[in-house]
Amino acid sequence: MKNILIIGGTKGIGKALATQLASKHHVFSAQRNLPADPIEGVQYITFDATTGAIDLTQLPDVIHGFVYAPGSINLRPFKGLKQEAFIQDMQLNFFGMIPIIQAILPRLQATDKSSIVLFSTVAVGLGMPFHSSIAAAKGAVEGFARALAAELAPVVRVNVIAPSLTLTPLADKFLNTPEKTEKAAERHPLKSVGKAEDIAAMAAYLLEDQSQWISGQVFHIDGGMSRLQMMHG
Repeated sequence: MKNILIIGGTKGIGKALATQLASKHHVFSAQRNLPADPIEGVQYITFDATTGAIDLTQLPDVIHGFVYAPGSINLRPFKGLKQEAFIQDMQLNFFGMIPIIQAILPRLQATDKSSIVLFSTVAVGLGMPFHSSIAAAKGAVEGFARALAAELAPVVRVNVIAPSLTLTPLADKFLNTPEKTEKAAERHPLKSVGKAEDIAAMAAYLLEDQSQWISGQVFHIDGGMSRLQMMHG
């Protein structure tokens, strides 16, 4: 059994991942608030990714997998965005994970093979209007991941998942009616929006030994949006 640390394992993709892993591994979930419906077998740690340092005393000496799941969807026209919005998105999506990875790095390197999984967005590789702030933050994640993967090889693998719009609490305002969900689905070649379980399944694979020859990659789990062109008319 592996020791897996998930930052943000009580909502959306993080929760789906914790659910998938709990029966096979020791899962530690660190988040701002303890869940009302805890997953059996998951150990919860109170932690705010935007302000604090993680309590290492609550974590094992060896960590085989790390997942940073917090994210934001801040979609607004660039001309109306203040610098503070960019700073907030960078803090949550990028800067917040840096001290955590630095703190747990000795524990990730205490085993002969470990894995880091980070999250980006389809909007980094596919220019999309109103995404300038979040695309900038997640673009930093992708560049960081490739550099870190090179630096930490061969012991620690680092990969990124770049989803499109997914049915999670974070995306609720975009998918909170059947009409909105249908419209979003039509924008994808596979004619559906993602489920948290779809993305979590890829993250789980990247944490397992079956993916031990994969590092420095960005996986587009996005209903075909980033690579397939749809026919119209």
